[in-house]
Amino acid sequence: MAEFFRRYVLRNLLLKLVSFGMAIALWWAVRREPMAEVAFTVPIEFHNIADNLEISSENLPQAQIRVRGTVRLVRNLKPSDLHAEIDLAGAKMGDRTFDLTSQQMRAPQDLEVVQVVPSQVRVTIDTRQTRRVEVRPRVIGTFAAGYRIAQILAQPAEITIAGPRKRVEAIEAALTDPVDASGTIARGSFITHAYLSDPLVQVVHPEPIRVTVIMEKAPIGSGAN
Repeated sequence: MAEFFRRYVLRNLLLKLVSFGMAIALWWAVRREPMAEVAFTVPIEFHNIADNLEISSENLPQAQIRVRGTVRLVRNLKPSDLHAEIDLAGAKMGDRTFDLTSQQMRAPQDLEVVQVVPSQVRVTIDTRQTRRVEVRPRVIGTFAAGYRIAQILAQPAEITIAGPRKRVEAIEAALTDPVDASGTIARGSFITHAYLSDPLVQVVHPEPIRVTVIMEKAPIGSGAN
């Protein structure tokens, strides 16, 4: 026992005491460091939504997270360090309300989440739907006297869209960006893109749209320009 005490306790005793004293001083300094609070507004993250469901709310909510910690930690904090998470596992379609508490917040270690605003969020969940819609070209321009547009073709003539069911069903067609066919006499081809007015409905496989404008001579006396 004496040999154990001499070898493992008394050996380098001064160094051990100094290290112990420094550890206590460091702990005391951190303990006495001033505390501070700061608030950041971050987007709410929705996790684990079923593959056949989509969030149909156009304006997704944000959360203001107020955290408390030492001045040193608070000063180094960035909005990207904070996460407001809502688990949508098992969620059904319809209007749904979720609580926002400190348990849904993710913050760096040693920081305390003291408040979350708002305390609840409400989102609309709908089934995901995919369907094909017509591409409608938009052609503008000033044409030669005596000529008029005979035909406008779009390639592809249809595209596949996807999104929340009610919003997808409300889309009648995808409009192209305006194509300026000024000066076209016989036939002209133009590359453009299709546009959907609803931001929650997406084109499944985006690709350029080729718009072909075919002109013809207007009958005499028709008044076409």
